[in-house]
Amino acid sequence: MATSLQNLSDYDAATFIDISGKRFGLVVSEWNREITDILSAGAFDTLIKHGAKAENIYRNSVPGSFELTLGAQFLAQHDEMDAVICLGVVIQGETKHDDYICHAVAQGITQVGLKFNKPVIFGLVTTNTLEQAWDRAGGKHGNKGVEAAVAAIQMLGF
Repeated sequence: MATSLQNLSDYDAATFIDISGKRFGLVVSEWNREITDILSAGAFDTLIKHGAKAENIYRNSVPGSFELTLGAQFLAQHDEMDAVICLGVVIQGETKHDDYICHAVAQGITQVGLKFNKPVIFGLVTTNTLEQAWDRAGGKHGNKGVEAAVAAIQMLGF
């Protein structure tokens, strides 16, 4: 989690397992695509950096963040898929839609992970402003996609 005390892209890889034979799914929201593409690149690059093979990383796009849950389920249901990383952006607006979307996505991603007994990672940027979202997509707080990929690798070590 990004705070003034920690950057999303800071981590210790000393305990990472060998992921060269692991398969990863990236489910990426097309809403706020200019940001989600950066999150996706951060996740992809991090997985490659730590040994994943490009041909074992599958990216599927969904229309918006609400659809991340079903997109994750489509990938997680395959036995050969080891972990799924969900990436999206929800920015607070004039209505409470962001509360409903974020809650539904958090609950849904949790349920998919439990149902298929594999890591399904919550890489949803939830901010009050567009500027804050950019800060979490490679800006002053790092890249939430990097953080999500690291979480997936760490969870595979259990």
